[in-house]
Amino acid sequence: MQTSPSGAPSEERLEHKENLNVLTSTQAIIREALEKLGYSEAMYELFKEPLRMITVRIPVRMDDGSVRVFTGYRAQHNDAVGPTKGGIRFHPDVTEDEVKALSIWMSLKAGIVDLPYGGAKGGIVVNPAELSFRELERLSRGYVRAISQIVGPNKDIPAPDVATNSQIMAWMLDEYSRIREHDSPGFITGKPLVLGGSQVRETATARGVTIVLREAARKVGIPVEGARVVIQGFGNAGSYLAKFMHDAGAKVIGISDVYGGLYDENGLDIDSLLEKRDSFGMVTRLFKNTITNQELLELDTDILIPAAVENQITAHNAPNIKAKILVEAANGPTTWEATQILTERGVLIVPDVLASAGGVTVSYFEWVQNNQGYYWTEEEVMQKLEQTLVKAFHNVVRMAETRGVNMRLAAYMVGVRKMAEAVRYRGWV
Repeated sequence: MQTSPSGAPSEERLEHKENLNVLTSTQAIIREALEKLGYSEAMYELFKEPLRMITVRIPVRMDDGSVRVFTGYRAQHNDAVGPTKGGIRFHPDVTEDEVKALSIWMSLKAGIVDLPYGGAKGGIVVNPAELSFRELERLSRGYVRAISQIVGPNKDIPAPDVATNSQIMAWMLDEYSRIREHDSPGFITGKPLVLGGSQVRETATARGVTIVLREAARKVGIPVEGARVVIQGFGNAGSYLAKFMHDAGAKVIGISDVYGGLYDENGLDIDSLLEKRDSFGMVTRLFKNTITNQELLELDTDILIPAAVENQITAHNAPNIKAKILVEAANGPTTWEATQILTERGVLIVPDVLASAGGVTVSYFEWVQNNQGYYWTEEEVMQKLEQTLVKAFHNVVRMAETRGVNMRLAAYMVGVRKMAEAVRYRGWV
């Protein structure tokens, strides 16, 4: 291991100061996309906030006999196309604005990959690491009881997100089935296989990123085999991405977690790092020669994959990004101003609403399999995922090239158009 060697004007509606609020910055790009497509101000007014936003309070009996009350959210952005769909995250920093923005992004993802869904998102303000296994179960079941009237297989279909997994989905499925008094496998996705889950679901986001990354590399003319790759984040998506990239012959020269980054210009031993991770996916604390996450982002690399949290690449550090391709596996890692700076510098950006759409795509496949009671092989799911994301990538590229806009705006335009047309045909606007 060794340590690392050490603009475009803002949009007028974002004023002259970089906006790091995920909701307001998302709303600004939604407005721009709708204007480019010729839709009215009323359409923007409908899309800028979720149709429904519910806040719930969840009392949970703790193991010591005390009761803690947790705050939870569920946002349903728009159901003009079909039922809403979106994950549930357990995190101490969950906010109402974040959940709203994530529900909008889910609508966009569904539009980009042409699914019959609108977007939704849920979250609970909690640090799951502080709860016991049984406390976590009680919280999961309590959340379902609190939102049971507004969700369902034809209303709003939850799924895993940050710090939630197939076990939590199983508890939620069981609680919903008890309330409704019948088995409802299509109520939730990301379930264990024995409860109606789908092949590939656990790795779906990372596999989707890998597919669109390959297409982006072909467009730029960089072979994946031998390419230098840096991945910020070593959680579920980041660790699988590192493994997929390593197995494809790429040279993963940098990875990071919340405690710092590891860098080796000759390529890291990914298999060894995966074996050394703790139960929370942390590995860098085992090494002395670490770098900061900021240094990691600015490494000299061919492909940079932010797979951690939002607002990592801003107007401040965008001029220092050396990657030729930026593939956003995380939600909102690059601000709008940074997008403009990087685009002007010739960096190909594969935006989050496209790059991370593999998860919702395979969730849709799971829902379809639940509804028909017939389940596909891993090969069938992978084939369908490949076809869906390759088509989506080239649709966004075509929009960017024909309209003369950057890839992020193009993705928003592709994503919002299906929803806007559904609203128009329904006569809502």
